[in-house]
Amino acid sequence: MSASQSSSRRDLIRLAAAAIGGAVLPGFARAGVRPETYSSGEIVENGHRFFGSISRGLAEGLEKANKQWGRPNAYILGQEAGGAFVGGVRYGEGTMFTRNAGQKGVFWQGPSIGLDAGADGDRTMMLVYNLPEVNSIYRRYAGVNGSAYLVGGLGFTALNNDEVVVMPVRAGLGARLGLALGYIKFTPDSTWNPF
Repeated sequence: MSASQSSSRRDLIRLAAAAIGGAVLPGFARAGVRPETYSSGEIVENGHRFFGSISRGLAEGLEKANKQWGRPNAYILGQEAGGAFVGGVRYGEGTMFTRNAGQKGVFWQGPSIGLDAGADGDRTMMLVYNLPEVNSIYRRYAGVNGSAYLVGGLGFTALNNDEVVVMPVRAGLGARLGLALGYIKFTPDSTWNPF
Protein backbone atom coordinates (compact mmCIF):
# COMPACT_ATOMS: atom_id res chain seq x y z
CA MET A 1 0.00 0.00 0.00
CA SER A 2 1.36 3.40 -0.94
CA ALA A 3 1.87 6.14 1.62
CA SER A 4 -0.86 8.24 -0.01
CA GLN A 5 -3.41 5.38 0.21
CA SER A 6 -2.53 4.83 3.86
CA SER A 7 -2.81 8.54 4.53
CA SER A 8 -6.18 8.84 2.77
CA ARG A 9 -7.57 5.90 4.75
CA ARG A 10 -6.46 7.53 8.00
CA ASP A 11 -7.98 10.83 6.91
CA LEU A 12 -11.30 9.11 6.12
CA ILE A 13 -11.43 7.38 9.51
CA ARG A 14 -10.49 10.56 11.36
CA LEU A 15 -13.06 12.57 9.41
CA ALA A 16 -15.85 10.10 10.23
CA ALA A 17 -14.90 10.06 13.91
CA ALA A 18 -13.97 13.75 14.21
CA ALA A 19 -17.14 14.73 16.04
CA ILE A 20 -16.35 12.30 18.84
CA GLY A 21 -12.66 11.63 18.83
CA GLY A 22 -9.10 12.80 18.75
CA ALA A 23 -6.00 11.19 17.42
CA VAL A 24 -4.60 8.07 19.08
CA LEU A 25 -0.85 7.85 19.30
CA PRO A 26 0.99 4.73 18.04
CA GLY A 27 3.10 2.76 20.50
CA PHE A 28 5.37 -0.24 20.89
CA ALA A 29 5.22 -3.76 22.34
CA ARG A 30 7.36 -6.76 23.20
CA ALA A 31 6.32 -9.94 21.39
CA GLY A 32 5.96 -13.22 23.25
CA VAL A 33 4.81 -11.75 26.58
CA ARG A 34 1.37 -12.66 27.92
CA PRO A 35 -0.28 -9.42 29.03
CA GLU A 36 -1.43 -9.11 32.65
CA THR A 37 -5.09 -8.33 33.35
CA TYR A 38 -6.85 -5.04 34.10
CA SER A 39 -9.38 -4.54 36.90
CA SER A 40 -12.95 -3.43 36.20
CA GLY A 41 -12.22 -0.13 37.93
CA GLU A 42 -9.26 0.62 35.65
CA ILE A 43 -11.27 -0.18 32.50
CA VAL A 44 -14.25 1.91 33.64
CA GLU A 45 -11.97 4.84 34.55
CA ASN A 46 -10.23 4.72 31.16
CA GLY A 47 -13.62 4.36 29.46
CA HIS A 48 -14.97 7.44 31.21
CA ARG A 49 -11.93 9.46 30.12
CA PHE A 50 -12.17 8.11 26.55
CA PHE A 51 -15.94 8.26 25.99
CA GLY A 52 -16.87 11.11 28.32
CA SER A 53 -20.51 11.43 29.33
CA ILE A 54 -21.71 8.75 26.87
CA SER A 55 -20.14 6.00 29.01
CA ARG A 56 -22.91 5.43 31.58
CA GLY A 57 -23.60 1.89 30.33
CA LEU A 58 -19.92 0.94 30.26
CA ALA A 59 -19.70 -0.31 33.86
CA GLU A 60 -22.79 -2.49 33.49
CA GLY A 61 -21.60 -4.01 30.20
CA LEU A 62 -18.14 -4.59 31.62
CA GLU A 63 -19.56 -6.36 34.66
CA LYS A 64 -21.49 -8.79 32.45
CA ALA A 65 -18.44 -9.43 30.24
CA ASN A 66 -16.16 -10.03 33.22
CA LYS A 67 -18.59 -12.61 34.63
CA GLN A 68 -18.41 -14.49 31.34
CA TRP A 69 -14.73 -14.18 30.35
CA GLY A 70 -12.82 -13.00 33.43
CA ARG A 71 -10.70 -9.86 33.39
CA PRO A 72 -9.33 -8.40 30.12
CA ASN A 73 -5.57 -8.58 29.68
CA ALA A 74 -5.48 -5.90 26.97
CA TYR A 75 -7.65 -3.12 25.63
CA ILE A 76 -7.66 -0.99 22.50
CA LEU A 77 -8.65 2.67 22.24
CA GLY A 78 -9.29 3.98 18.75
CA GLN A 79 -11.67 5.29 16.18
CA GLU A 80 -13.46 3.67 13.27
CA ALA A 81 -15.89 4.29 10.45
CA GLY A 82 -18.29 1.92 8.76
CA GLY A 83 -21.16 1.74 6.39
CA ALA A 84 -23.55 -0.87 5.04
CA PHE A 85 -26.40 -1.54 2.70
CA VAL A 86 -26.92 -5.32 3.02
CA GLY A 87 -23.14 -5.78 2.68
CA GLY A 88 -20.88 -3.51 4.67
CA VAL A 89 -17.31 -2.65 5.65
CA ARG A 90 -15.64 -1.21 8.73
CA TYR A 91 -12.19 0.37 9.08
CA GLY A 92 -10.43 1.49 12.24
CA GLU A 93 -7.17 2.33 13.91
CA GLY A 94 -6.02 2.66 17.48
CA THR A 95 -3.56 1.71 20.19
CA MET A 96 -3.57 -1.56 22.12
CA PHE A 97 -2.59 -1.22 25.77
CA THR A 98 -1.14 -4.08 27.82
CA ARG A 99 0.07 -3.92 31.39
CA ASN A 100 3.44 -5.61 30.95
CA ALA A 101 4.16 -5.31 27.21
CA GLY A 102 3.49 -1.62 26.60
CA GLN A 103 1.49 -0.14 23.75
CA LYS A 104 1.13 -1.24 20.15
CA GLY A 105 -0.51 0.53 17.20
CA VAL A 106 -3.14 -1.61 15.46
CA PHE A 107 -5.46 -1.30 12.48
CA TRP A 108 -8.63 -3.26 11.84
CA GLN A 109 -11.00 -3.78 8.95
CA GLY A 110 -13.67 -6.23 7.99
CA PRO A 111 -16.72 -7.05 5.91
CA SER A 112 -20.24 -7.87 7.03
CA ILE A 113 -23.42 -9.15 5.43
CA GLY A 114 -26.98 -9.08 6.70
CA LEU A 115 -30.00 -6.87 7.17
CA ASP A 116 -28.00 -3.75 7.84
CA ALA A 117 -28.09 -0.21 6.46
CA GLY A 118 -26.53 3.11 7.41
CA ALA A 119 -23.20 4.69 8.25
CA ASP A 120 -21.44 5.56 11.49
CA GLY A 121 -18.25 7.01 12.91
CA ASP A 122 -17.28 5.70 16.33
CA ARG A 123 -14.86 6.06 19.18
CA THR A 124 -14.13 2.46 20.04
CA MET A 125 -12.78 0.73 23.14
CA MET A 126 -12.11 -2.97 22.58
CA LEU A 127 -11.64 -5.19 25.61
CA VAL A 128 -9.43 -8.20 24.86
CA TYR A 129 -9.79 -11.37 26.93
CA ASN A 130 -7.40 -14.36 27.04
CA LEU A 131 -4.78 -12.88 24.69
CA PRO A 132 -1.84 -15.34 24.92
CA GLU A 133 0.75 -12.81 23.66
CA VAL A 134 0.73 -9.33 22.16
CA ASN A 135 1.14 -10.38 18.51
CA SER A 136 -1.74 -12.87 18.80
CA ILE A 137 -4.11 -9.95 18.20
CA TYR A 138 -3.31 -10.17 14.46
CA ARG A 139 -6.07 -12.50 13.27
CA ARG A 140 -9.76 -12.50 12.34
CA TYR A 141 -12.50 -12.31 14.99
CA ALA A 142 -16.01 -13.30 13.90
CA GLY A 143 -19.39 -12.51 15.38
CA VAL A 144 -22.83 -10.98 14.97
CA ASN A 145 -23.20 -7.22 15.18
CA GLY A 146 -26.47 -5.42 15.82
CA SER A 147 -26.98 -1.67 15.51
CA ALA A 148 -29.98 0.49 16.25
CA TYR A 149 -29.40 4.20 16.61
CA LEU A 150 -30.15 7.51 15.01
CA VAL A 151 -27.67 10.33 15.66
CA GLY A 152 -25.71 8.51 18.39
CA GLY A 153 -25.47 5.54 20.70
CA LEU A 154 -23.35 3.11 22.73
CA GLY A 155 -23.11 -0.54 21.69
CA PHE A 156 -21.39 -3.76 22.76
CA THR A 157 -20.45 -6.74 20.56
CA ALA A 158 -18.48 -9.92 21.30
CA LEU A 159 -16.19 -11.41 18.65
CA ASN A 160 -13.99 -14.43 19.07
CA ASN A 161 -11.24 -16.57 17.59
CA ASP A 162 -10.59 -19.76 19.55
CA GLU A 163 -10.07 -18.74 23.18
CA VAL A 164 -9.43 -15.03 22.48
CA VAL A 165 -12.48 -12.76 22.81
CA VAL A 166 -12.57 -9.15 21.60
CA MET A 167 -15.47 -7.03 22.86
CA PRO A 168 -15.81 -3.73 20.97
CA VAL A 169 -17.63 -0.98 22.87
CA ARG A 170 -18.64 1.69 20.38
CA ALA A 171 -19.90 5.20 21.03
CA GLY A 172 -20.68 6.90 17.79
CA LEU A 173 -22.55 9.24 15.58
CA GLY A 174 -24.53 8.34 12.50
CA ALA A 175 -27.65 6.45 11.55
CA ARG A 176 -27.51 2.66 11.57
CA LEU A 177 -30.12 -0.07 11.83
CA GLY A 178 -29.65 -3.77 11.33
CA LEU A 179 -28.18 -7.13 12.20
CA ALA A 180 -25.16 -8.49 10.35
CA LEU A 181 -22.71 -11.38 10.43
CA GLY A 182 -19.09 -10.48 9.87
CA TYR A 183 -15.59 -10.28 11.21
CA ILE A 184 -12.83 -7.81 11.90
CA LYS A 185 -9.21 -8.50 11.06
CA PHE A 186 -6.40 -6.82 12.99
CA THR A 187 -3.24 -5.87 11.10
CA PRO A 188 -0.02 -4.06 12.06
CA ASP A 189 -0.33 -1.80 8.98
CA SER A 190 -3.15 0.07 7.29
CA THR A 191 -4.90 -1.61 4.35
CA TRP A 192 -8.03 -0.95 2.29
CA ASN A 193 -8.64 -4.69 1.77
CA PRO A 194 -11.37 -5.68 4.27
CA PHE A 195 -10.78 -9.40 3.67
